[in-house]
Amino acid sequence: MYSLRYRLGALGRSCEREYHALPKRATTIVSIRQHVNEGCRLLVRQHEPDLIRPGVLSSGLFWERHRKGGYQKEHRVSTKESIINGLKELRTEFALFQQEWKEKLESDPLVVFRPGEIDVAFGFDKQSDLDRWVVTTDKDHGEGYSQATLEQSPAGYGLFHGTLESRVPKDGRIKRAGYANIKSLRVRKSFKRDAFYDWSQYNTLVLKVRGDGRSYLINLTAEGYYDILWNDIYHYVLYTRGGPHWQVAKIPFSKFFLASKGRVQDQQGPVPLNRITNVGFSVGSRGGHEGNFRLEFDFIGLEFDPSHQEEFAYEMYRQPKYIVAT
Repeated sequence: MYSLRYRLGALGRSCEREYHALPKRATTIVSIRQHVNEGCRLLVRQHEPDLIRPGVLSSGLFWERHRKGGYQKEHRVSTKESIINGLKELRTEFALFQQEWKEKLESDPLVVFRPGEIDVAFGFDKQSDLDRWVVTTDKDHGEGYSQATLEQSPAGYGLFHGTLESRVPKDGRIKRAGYANIKSLRVRKSFKRDAFYDWSQYNTLVLKVRGDGRSYLINLTAEGYYDILWNDIYHYVLYTRGGPHWQVAKIPFSKFFLASKGRVQDQQGPVPLNRITNVGFSVGSRGGHEGNFRLEFDFIGLEFDPSHQEEFAYEMYRQPKYIVAT
């Protein structure tokens, strides 16, 4: 009986501390005080809309509600606007549907497999090609002061350039800053159906670029169905040389390694080339590499190299079953 009374008293004191830590708002302080001793933090969160609930935390307890892990932006649209926008997109969706069936009926597997030839997956010579990419920096989320953009260069190529700053905001929350990233839009079918790039017939990624001497990180996203697989990205480093000359980088897919949220995973494996959702490039200022950066793209292509027989370049450790975070 004494232990039960002691536990109830401790619960009341912990909830009282939670109450005193909340901002004093005249409109909610009375209602919060009435309920704070009945439950604990979960009930307090229901009265305070500014507090993030556990399911929305980017480092969530058991699951994540949003694919962007706390960086999502909600755009509320009325039912009337949704209907109007949907009717406007019908023509585009039917055109995509027609294109799908055309490719399905005309596809010839003998034409696809041509050893030694480069098939261009992403071009950069038109504005519509650049619209397939999204540029993000730490400044977009209030976590830094870096700036970047993707535009056409005077010569007609895709130019990813900007300025990196490692200076952090003085909010006591951000410890490191200074990055920029471009990422291709998710490929989809007609009527908003998600799709994947199927690159299983290729074994080499080919890039024709003109860099500034920096190292850039290539990101191949293979997004899964569940929240634990949403952030699976395969990385490899793109080393560029400065100067006016173009370079053609051929990187086998067997060299890419798996990471999730920036952490290299212990349990590695080959890239699932039939489930690629996005392609991206990142650059950071870590190690004192601040200042301007510049990476120019001619094309991003794919190649089947019959002389490359390697399946995976790294050790694949056998992990015991039911081990978390491996």
